[in-house]
Amino acid sequence: MNDQSHNNESALVLFSGGQDSATCLAWALSRFARVETIGFDYGQRHGIELECRDDITTGLKRIRPEWQQRLGEQHTLDIPTLAEISDTALTRDVAIEMGEGGLPNTFVPGRNLLFLTFAAALAYRRGIRHIVGGMCETDFSGYPDCRDDTIKALNTALNLGMARNFELHTPLMWLDKAATWRLAEDLGGKTLVDLIVEKSHTCYLGERGARHDWGFGCGECPACQLRAKGWGAYTASHAEAKR
Repeated sequence: MNDQSHNNESALVLFSGGQDSATCLAWALSRFARVETIGFDYGQRHGIELECRDDITTGLKRIRPEWQQRLGEQHTLDIPTLAEISDTALTRDVAIEMGEGGLPNTFVPGRNLLFLTFAAALAYRRGIRHIVGGMCETDFSGYPDCRDDTIKALNTALNLGMARNFELHTPLMWLDKAATWRLAEDLGGKTLVDLIVEKSHTCYLGERGARHDWGFGCGECPACQLRAKGWGAYTASHAEAKR
């Protein structure tokens, strides 16, 4: 898909305030005439990611003039019921560990299914056909609702259930974290990479005190480890290219 593929259409981006969703937002801004965002307050153990969104959108508007013109409304939905029926390390103050079935206890059952369904319902009302999410099954924790087959199946269900022709875009699906950093650089140069490092948040524990080369976080949780590993590979490829 090139930058002009949907230059007369709108998109709705699932925007949490993390690295992946910030990259997806830039991706959408480079392709669509108007871009709105949606975030979810579902009773997660910290709301730092959601608090980061304003700084990220402000920064994005400064990177390219057309992005400022294209960035539209930012929506936040409260769905506390998800936390009420979940018993996970993202909705409870418990240690992160492996759970049953080989999945970490950071897996929130049904989360992405609900997020995309609510996003589609909002997109229906807003007259938006394209929905963009940061789901990925290359560098991830094994979450089944991040897999390509799941997204494709849900896309079909949403189209049938709402009698619409939604298109779910997952630009990071086959990228590892290093490639995600490279995509950010391709979209907005070093300025965008620096913005994501400084302003986005990925740490499961909500740690915002410790500053690493790749950004803020505890440095120990699975999300921090994936982000750090990707940053290391990304910067190593830069160093290699300069030799």
